[in-house]
Amino acid sequence: MKQDKKFLKELSERLEMALEILSNCELCPRKCHVNRLKSDKGFCKTGRNAAVSSYGPHFGEEKVLVGRFGSGTIFFTHCNMSCVFCQNYDISQLGKGNEVSAQELADIMLELQGTGCHNINLVSPTHCVAQILEALLIAFEEGLKIPIVYNTGGYDSVDTLKLLDGIVDIYMPDIKYGDDEAGMRYSIAPNYFSVAKKAVKEMHRQVGDLKTDDSGIAVKGLLARHLVLPGDLAGTEKVMEFLATEISTETFVNIMDQYRPLYMARQYPELSRSINRAEFQRAVKIAQRYGIRRICER
Repeated sequence: MKQDKKFLKELSERLEMALEILSNCELCPRKCHVNRLKSDKGFCKTGRNAAVSSYGPHFGEEKVLVGRFGSGTIFFTHCNMSCVFCQNYDISQLGKGNEVSAQELADIMLELQGTGCHNINLVSPTHCVAQILEALLIAFEEGLKIPIVYNTGGYDSVDTLKLLDGIVDIYMPDIKYGDDEAGMRYSIAPNYFSVAKKAVKEMHRQVGDLKTDDSGIAVKGLLARHLVLPGDLAGTEKVMEFLATEISTETFVNIMDQYRPLYMARQYPELSRSINRAEFQRAVKIAQRYGIRRICER
């Protein structure tokens, strides 16, 4: 139970470790080495406090998260990636949002639980892990019980993820690219696929394949996302091969078809159009060919 004294003591110790990391920040693979405890800012433009753009019950997520009452999403401002086609660029790149204290963030979580949300869905949490742990310590003490979802772009540090072991219930990484070159070109993320593979392996080690309750609502496990890009720029085959051979053929995968050339995408000719039906169907068939059967729908 996440409310018992032993768990809370362990969480408090993890929090201290995370705050120490903030003093010479290595929370994510970028390792900017700035002192965020003094509100110095690195790539993610986030200092001591997390910033939140919006929160509330969300019904546009995967069905296993949404259920009847919605997924309790909290959209964190800024990001440790810089995707040229980001659909939420006003939040991730332009900084739309306001700083919140640990108590305020905990209150948001408890409010979402109070409205009936099935989970707390932390969107773009990578750069705010320490602040999230700080808020969770308060929220668990005050009765937070619903599953915690870590909804990430996949550019995560294994060492940081280990701080979340036993705390996060559902990991939802977006494996954006099947090679490092694309990750650098389109997201300014060095070694993206190499980093994401190690991160997803750690996530799966902690929570295993996705499990649902009798109502079909996710309670624990890994749910991977992959956005199909035009001209197979996302390297779908490499992603599905990795999931099937190095994670599990029982991996729950959302192959997404909603790519649109937003933000700066039109500056890249190869990204300047939406995908077509044939490209999406090809991606699904690739997953099926590798034995992945749990292809979910929104």
